[in-house]
Amino acid sequence: MDDMEKWPEIEKAGTEKRRELVLQGTAIDKRIHSSGGLSSSVYSLHLLNYLEVSQCPSLTEIHEDIQHLTSLQSLILCRNKLASVPNVIGSLKCLKVLDLSVNNLTALPEGLTQLKELTTLNVSCNSLEFLPDGLSQCTKISTINVSKNRIPGFPADLFSERLDLLSTLVASDNLIHELSGDIHKLSALKMLDLSNNKLSEIPSDLSDCPKLKEINFKGNKLSDKRLEKMVNGCQTKSILDYLRGKGRGRHGEDGADGDGGRNADKKRRQQLRKKKDKLAEEDEELEELNKMVVRVLHVSDAPTALTVSVSAEVKDVRPFLVCCLVRGMNLRSGNALKRFLMAQTKLHDDLCGKRTIATIATHDAQLLKGPLVYDVKPPTQLKIVPLGKREMTAVELIRQLHLEAEELRKQKKRQNVTGLHKYLQLLQGKPLYPCLVDAEGHVISFPPITNSEKTKIKKTTKELFLEVTSAASLQTCKDIMDALIVKMAELNQFTAEHAEEAGSEGEDDGAPQPAANSDTSNRSELVIQQIRTTDQDGNLKVVYPSKTDLAQDISNLTVVW
Repeated sequence: MDDMEKWPEIEKAGTEKRRELVLQGTAIDKRIHSSGGLSSSVYSLHLLNYLEVSQCPSLTEIHEDIQHLTSLQSLILCRNKLASVPNVIGSLKCLKVLDLSVNNLTALPEGLTQLKELTTLNVSCNSLEFLPDGLSQCTKISTINVSKNRIPGFPADLFSERLDLLSTLVASDNLIHELSGDIHKLSALKMLDLSNNKLSEIPSDLSDCPKLKEINFKGNKLSDKRLEKMVNGCQTKSILDYLRGKGRGRHGEDGADGDGGRNADKKRRQQLRKKKDKLAEEDEELEELNKMVVRVLHVSDAPTALTVSVSAEVKDVRPFLVCCLVRGMNLRSGNALKRFLMAQTKLHDDLCGKRTIATIATHDAQLLKGPLVYDVKPPTQLKIVPLGKREMTAVELIRQLHLEAEELRKQKKRQNVTGLHKYLQLLQGKPLYPCLVDAEGHVISFPPITNSEKTKIKKTTKELFLEVTSAASLQTCKDIMDALIVKMAELNQFTAEHAEEAGSEGEDDGAPQPAANSDTSNRSELVIQQIRTTDQDGNLKVVYPSKTDLAQDISNLTVVW
């Protein structure tokens, strides 16, 4: 059988030395069914760094030859019928994102623990009965999703101090009956979802997780009925405060073992001090922000505050969204705008996993007409004026971007696509596309592809509307928005300092500038305005920033409520 003839996508990827390949949907599934599996020729594409094979019920196994794709950074094998994954997956030393969700897996290969660069693991919606020991070897992992499986508990080494980047752990809808107190060792943990499990206790040590912002224990029959009531209705802070008090009470009631309780208390304080010292080292970059003033204003009751409503249909497409307004960003000086756009691109490539995890969009807020609606539209009905282009439908835009990518390869003999072209595979096979629509019905954002030319930011932009969308989790959106705002503060300080050094020479728009010896902190100050996101009935879904967002311990990071 000549695989190259029967699989034109693979032949094309090989001939053009592509770095990305997406095989999904009914047509691919039929080929897999008739061939008895995935074409073996795919394993000869050694340059691939992104491979997706999804929505193919006939795909039940992956051949061991996958070990030859050593350049892979993202491997997406979701919505198939995989019964197993070969142990040689551990040979993919560059792999950062592994998505095996919605398959028929009952176990994960031990080789998974050899993926030293892995940052995101999604194995949700399978039939897993345990997780492999040794996950603590994946020291760069930040997100783990094992929801909707049959897992009765976590391996002991998952709660290891080595996993000091693990910020999101989703394990809802399993059979987990116990949560170890060692969870406090996860110093970066921000989001924990253990809803709909078999827990009867929540360890008080959970309150020692220094960065924990969002927890979900709903659907567990807890022995402490007061705590059970709290987890069904209270905010994370209230629950953690209760657990903290409960932990102190336990030590105080030890009676004859009072000395043991005091010793345990002392040991706990020592552990907390160590964690704080470690966090101080990890947040060295944030220490640079000590020169800045970043104020967060609580304006949620303002009648003129911009709001965003979310339609129910986005749930199955790209469900998570957070937004905010930023004033005080200096884009006029020299290359300030260019530096900001480059920083956004870097966040897309790194923290956002090349937009596979999340997408950032920025708009000139003064060009927005609210209220805004986050919605979905069929590709033929979604019309937008893409950046630098005329108005067109999503179908026309995708087709044009594909043609541009082909032309670029021919002209410059490039091995991989660039710019918007490298994100096209993220939408392949989807019947509906996500979009943000203004009050006049104009699409201003089409994630993960482009923004609208109508709201494009310029050097003269005084107020920015920021949005982050994701299919991963709400906490992912918040983490990336936090990182974006911190980066904006850094850039603003850089711009202010260099303007001070150069006087008015850094400005190129003819506007009068402050004196060179004026206070740079005043000129680098950012004001972050809260945005409410609601459902279509007006019920609050999320507000950003909330009291737990942008909460770094920086002496002059002022939160005004």
